[in-house]
Amino acid sequence: MTRRSLATAVLAAAATAGTGAHAGPPPPARGKERIALLVYPGFTALDLFGPHNMLSGLLPEKLDLVARTPEPVTTDTGVKILPSATFADIAPGLDVLFVPGGTKGTLAAMQDDATRAFVARHGETARYVTSVCTGSLILGAAGLLRGYRATSHWVTREILPEFGAEPVEARVVVDRNRVTGAGVSAGLDLGLTLVGLLRDPGYAQRVQLVAEYDPHPPFDAGTPAKAPADVTADMRAMFAPFAAEARKVAQALK
Repeated sequence: MTRRSLATAVLAAAATAGTGAHAGPPPPARGKERIALLVYPGFTALDLFGPHNMLSGLLPEKLDLVARTPEPVTTDTGVKILPSATFADIAPGLDVLFVPGGTKGTLAAMQDDATRAFVARHGETARYVTSVCTGSLILGAAGLLRGYRATSHWVTREILPEFGAEPVEARVVVDRNRVTGAGVSAGLDLGLTLVGLLRDPGYAQRVQLVAEYDPHPPFDAGTPAKAPADVTADMRAMFAPFAAEARKVAQALK
């Protein structure tokens, strides 16, 4: 079974749940959503792949990987991504605008005029404006988080007030049409959250089951509060220079 046929089956099952076998015409083969996922040099691959996997279960009309230029984009782990669209190709009125995070690549994207302008322009008209990890810093740099509750990777969450946002320690934060996720793996949760918002909980549960998303990590160290004190201290020290640089960039963009 292909990904497309699997997603079609999920859509059909969700559409006919609780109805008789002959309740009416078959459900549509795909959704009507237009979704744009930003990609830029140095972004974190898992920030993108988790939400992309969940959102593909919608069989949206468009699920574009959008970059400034059509050339392949290299992630922070060396994976090359081929964009399906450029900034100029995207029409206003998206259902979802999504921004992944990273480290040095994210800081560069924050300071890139064309990237900020693209995010700001489409953030004004998108049904949902979303991010995972440090991607929320790009939303902030584009002026899209002022007056909103939001989250980010724990390394950068307390930088959000530089953009007028209220930082929240949570896996996913939904404030009106702003939906932000915490670090990296939280993209899976954000993706499912968006599926539930765009369709309904039952549909999202079917997408979750197809993905067999039932996390039981072998170690319980996924947040600074849960990790052993020495592990948290080591990681805080390791990322302190990046956090300081990110704050400096944020302050310069005010």
